[in-house]
This record gives sequence, structure tokens and C-alpha cells, in this order.
Amino acid sequence: MDTSRLATVISRHASELRQAERMQPETLKDYRSAALRAVATRAQEASPFYREKLERAGIRPGSIRGLEDLPRLPFLTKEELHGHPWRLLTCERRDVMIIQVSTGTSGGEEIYSAQSRLDLQYHLSAHYPSLLPVTTGDVCLNALPYEMSTAGLAMHREFTENCQATVIAAGKGGAYSTPAKTLKVFRDLRPSIVITSPSWAIALAEEAARQGLSLPSMAPRRMWLTGEGCSPAFRRRVEALWGCAAFFLYGSLEGGMMGVECEARQGYHLTQGHTLLEVVAPDTGEPLPPGSVGELVVTALLRHDSPLLRFRTGDLGVFEEGTCTCGATASRFRVRGRTFEQLQYRGQSVSPIFLEEFLMRMPEVGNWFHFVVPASDTARIKVRCEPATGVRPSRELGSTLASRMEFFTRLPLEIEFVEHLPRTSAKALRVVRE
Repeated sequence: MDTSRLATVISRHASELRQAERMQPETLKDYRSAALRAVATRAQEASPFYREKLERAGIRPGSIRGLEDLPRLPFLTKEELHGHPWRLLTCERRDVMIIQVSTGTSGGEEIYSAQSRLDLQYHLSAHYPSLLPVTTGDVCLNALPYEMSTAGLAMHREFTENCQATVIAAGKGGAYSTPAKTLKVFRDLRPSIVITSPSWAIALAEEAARQGLSLPSMAPRRMWLTGEGCSPAFRRRVEALWGCAAFFLYGSLEGGMMGVECEARQGYHLTQGHTLLEVVAPDTGEPLPPGSVGELVVTALLRHDSPLLRFRTGDLGVFEEGTCTCGATASRFRVRGRTFEQLQYRGQSVSPIFLEEFLMRMPEVGNWFHFVVPASDTARIKVRCEPATGVRPSRELGSTLASRMEFFTRLPLEIEFVEHLPRTSAKALRVVRE
């Protein structure tokens, strides 16, 4: 019998957690305070790593009582997790059910995510039916990576166990999940839901064009894009190619699914049954108010045997103010990209998603591009891109488009057309440093 403190918290709020995006403020505060207290106490009692870390911060066992104590907890960093697969465990290794590995796009040694049976069981306690409107009868093409990564399996379990839907375990870029094979499966099974990364959605659309297939004639009911930064303008291109509405979903290996976009598309709604999210100043760690851009810091509320307390994601984001027209009470936030991918110009940080938005508004530009970062932060930023189908590239056209982008971005830019940029089954490479 499960008698953990967290199990008691979940049991007390079981009905509200089935529609976690609509929890009322007082109920939400009570739940989150109790869940934070349970996971922090578990971490300090059962993890040598956390025990030493919290003692150094002057935190006595049992002194974390609620949300007001969250800022007292020390940050957890990627550097502390690199190459330490068991560091966060509060259970025996034999109780671990699954281990997954980071993609390595942020550099350094691998980060491992080890979760127990209880972790996986508790994860399914919270659901967001209006944000993930998938149900029995839906067939979901899951074109996210299954190997090593958490992405494919996490959404597989969400769709099958929480939504009671059917999943096609397509994967992304593996030995069998080539674009051609995935398109064959899509044509044969006609899924109503597709989830994939923005760049893989484009790669699949290119394969459909090569095969003479019309994706809009077989359009799914809904698509989710995740795993990479994506501008609204790039999203519109995906929607035009696929003939369906596409929504953003935000998550990571360490924090799981942290945000889902609603019909209003006014930012991600926080998965508040699973997640506490803070925005802090990257240099000082001080909490920032809504409307201020800072680093996203995540605390997992349903991780009993692998607690995640105030983890610095390395992603930049901002909380939105006001309520959403969709009716969800969950707070909203936007993601501005990763800290290490920001471009620098005259001491200012520029998000590649910001540049992508203006680049993708220009129909002369194709769907594949790189932002080439110069050695000096006073030099022009080069945009290396393919021309759109049917467009004849020239130096003059590049200059005209660069001037157009400069007018909107106020940045010195140079556009260089190339015939072909390499495709990848991994995360799309948008920022190149030369």
C-alpha cells in the first residue's frame, strides 16, 4: 500500500487534478503548497545529495511548509546533473522503472532522468482535457523520438493512459522512422492527431511532395509542435502544408511537459498540476515579476522518487498577465529560446525566434535556414537560407530582403542564399557560430 505524503496530497485533490488547468486559486494554492512540502521533505530525508545541499543552504528538515518557502530552496543546475545518473534518487535503484537521456544539444556530459514506478504512477494523476483534447477514438501519430529521449514515451503514455486514445509509435529519424516510412503509415492509418517537431513536420511535408501526396486532403484534426523553438510565422507555414491547426507544447527531459497552448494561442498554459514555474534574473537568481524576461526555473510537484527542486532550465521566458479567454485558470508564459542560443549584438541579447518570425514572413525564403553568428558583436548577422520553391535567388534579392528585415528588427543583417542546407533527424540547427 502506498502511504507516502505525496499520495495523500494526490488523493485529497484527485477530482480537481482531472481538470488541473481549471483548478480554482485557493484549491490550487493548497494543493501546490502540500505537494511542495511533500517532495521537499522526501528529498531531504531520503537523498544524500539533497540533504547536504539543503543543509548548506540553512534549511532544516521539515521547514519547507508551503509556496512562500520556495525561494529559500537552492537552485539545481545542469552542471550538478551531468554524468550523475543516480544523483536525485530517493529510492533504491531496483525501484527505477525507466532511465532516459538528454539530447546533448546544450553541451556537456549527458543528463539522465531515472524515474520509479511511483513517479510514473503519480504523473498520471493530473490531466488537462481542454488543453489536450484527445479522447477514445483518436489515432495519434507520435513522430517524436522514442530512443533515449523522454519525448516520445512521455506523450505516448499521455495519449494512451490519460486520454485513452490510440497511438502510432512512429518515432522520429530512427532506423525505421524515415520520412518515407512515416508518410506510408500516415496514408494507411489516417491519424486524427499528429505530434512532432517543427522541422520534422517540414521534412515530412517535403517527402509528401516528392511522393505526390496532398497532406491537406488527409489532414489530421490537430497537430502539436514541440522539441524546438518555433515562431508563429513558421507555424503558419506548417499549417499551410498540412492543412490543419498546429499548437505549441513545451517540455524538457528534466521537467517533463511544462506548458501547452490553448485555442487562444496566447502563450503556454502551465501544467500546474505537475509544475511550479518561476522566472528569475539569469545573473542574480532573483524572482522577476510578470512581463519580465528571465530564466525559467522548474520544480516538479509529482516526482516522489526523483525530486526536481528549482531546476534552472537554461531557457528564457516571461509570464503573461491577465486571464485567458479559453477559461483555463492556469497561468500563461512564453518561451524566448535558450540562453546559450541567444545572439549578441552591441551588448544586447537577440532571440533567434524573434529573427525567425520576420524571416518566415517573407515568401521568397524557404523553410530551412541558419543564423550565422559573427565573431564580433558589432558585425552583421548573416542569414543563410534556401530560396522558396520557384524563387530565383540573387545577390540583389538578398539585399532587398535583408533591408526589409533590418527595418523590422533594427539589426544589421546579410542574407545569403544557398541551394541546399542539410536536413537532420535531430533537433534543427538554427544558430551557427563561425
